Amino acid sequence: MSSYKQELSRELSLRQNILITLSAVTPASSVFIIVPAVLLAVGGASVMAMALGGLVALFVGMCYAELSARYPISGGEYTWAARILGKPIGFAVMLLTLVTGVLIIAVVALGTGLYLGVAVSGLSGSEVGLVVIVLSTIVAALRIKTNAWVTGLFLAVELLAIAIFTILGFINISRPISTFWTPEALGSSGMMEGVSLGLVVSTIAVALFAYNGYGQAVYYAEETKGATKNIGRAIMISLGVAVVVEIVPLMAVVLGTGSLEKLLADPAPMNYFLIERGGETVNTLVSLGIAIAIINAVIAIIIQMARLMFSASRDGSFPDVIGKPMGSINAKYQTPVVATAVVGTASVLVGAFVPFSLLILASGASLIVIYAIVAVAALRVRSMGSSHQDAYTMPFWPLPPIIVIVAIIYIAYQGVLADSRPLMIAVGTMLVGVVYYYIYINSRTDSRWTLPEALHDHND
Repeated sequence: MSSYKQELSRELSLRQNILITLSAVTPASSVFIIVPAVLLAVGGASVMAMALGGLVALFVGMCYAELSARYPISGGEYTWAARILGKPIGFAVMLLTLVTGVLIIAVVALGTGLYLGVAVSGLSGSEVGLVVIVLSTIVAALRIKTNAWVTGLFLAVELLAIAIFTILGFINISRPISTFWTPEALGSSGMMEGVSLGLVVSTIAVALFAYNGYGQAVYYAEETKGATKNIGRAIMISLGVAVVVEIVPLMAVVLGTGSLEKLLADPAPMNYFLIERGGETVNTLVSLGIAIAIINAVIAIIIQMARLMFSASRDGSFPDVIGKPMGSINAKYQTPVVATAVVGTASVLVGAFVPFSLLILASGASLIVIYAIVAVAALRVRSMGSSHQDAYTMPFWPLPPIIVIVAIIYIAYQGVLADSRPLMIAVGTMLVGVVYYYIYINSRTDSRWTLPEALHDHND
């Protein structure tokens, strides 16, 4: 079977891949935007919930790493699903990932004004987010190595903000470590009240969302030197860093706040903590760092979605009038400039015209659906032939994917009990993808979705 041509520039080192991947995870903004949901739900036991989420993410990461080693293709999850579970499922995953990615870009970017507004009041509107998308799209179209250094610089600022935040907690310890496994929430009386262990487990879904992005390393597989052996490493290292950088600051807040009741009573608990322990100036500076982290994430996710769009177009997913330009590589930058511009434009339109509440709802359950498909693919991958099958093999197989599937079923069950609409939207998007596949692609499989072999460079 033929293989893809080397069109993207293979110039990223393992370290540079990790810089871009961690920028998409954006652990600092997760600490301020996503982790508070866990903190408000179960109090100090949020540390235990995040640790359990990290454990589940470890098994998910193992699945990603093995699949990436077998199929180091810039399209990511859909390329595995198509080869292992069937082309219709693969196309459905591609559409779900693409739609979700555009929605997430809009959601993340629209949060920029919230933190920039702390430093400059005139920069608090949603229009700021749209400008961020436009500027980020321009940056994302540059050479991938340039993007590695840009995102790396922003990531350094992000980690500095988290370091300040963490130090403020650990130099003001006010309660015992047992708080980490004592599930409590703020009651209607204003006092802490015990909550169930089941509630702690249900927040694992939020923890998984906070860590999400480590699997993005595979989207740069065709631009990374020695991808077959390095992508798995990039995934596991990025996950490990994300877990540490998100859990340690949370530990510092739980132990270091003067009053857990006042912390949980504030709608922005992390900013409350900064003002409490560092003052308004520190809150302003760290908030500026979080805004930079959000911008960094927007750049990284646009880069990811551009690779997905390029890969899907290269596979013949769309009519040639739009598919060929999006499946092309710019000669100067050696990046998919047209695909990048399309992703950026779509994100601006979504951010400008789709209500924020609907954006959140529509992207809510996509992650667990994608993780479930990745786990099923990881269960079947060893039955598929590969000349690079020993590049990364997960330990304790098949236990990791089985654990992920069980965890996802439970999380999905809890999610449906709370609100079934996000899961219905995710499944509905996939059904649209399946219908499109059978209407447009299935009769053209001699020229579309032929699924060539993955590229392997001389460093593999």
